[in-house]
Amino acid sequence: MRFQNDRSTSSAKSLLISAGVFIVLIGAFYFGVSSLSTKADKEQEQALYQAITQSVTHCYAIEGTYPESLDYLKKYYGITYDSNKFFVDYQPLGSNLLPDVTVFSK
Repeated sequence: MRFQNDRSTSSAKSLLISAGVFIVLIGAFYFGVSSLSTKADKEQEQALYQAITQSVTHCYAIEGTYPESLDYLKKYYGITYDSNKFFVDYQPLGSNLLPDVTVFSK
């Protein structure tokens, strides 16, 4: 009886250690995926900002004036983005002044 009791205690400790290691691994995996997702969102935000500013500059080079709205860029210069994911603030400052463009992740 005495040896059986030690074996069951050892088995329970081993199970607890395995469960603890499993939980730590799941936590590390979740943290890694979350970190990659955040990095990807930031890169998409930067890419959208660059696409808008390049389109604004391209419009000025071709037409001689900056676009009056973001809708104009969408219609004539192919700017597309997920409006549920990003907020774009486009403030025209005049036909010959570079507009103020801000992109935020929601």
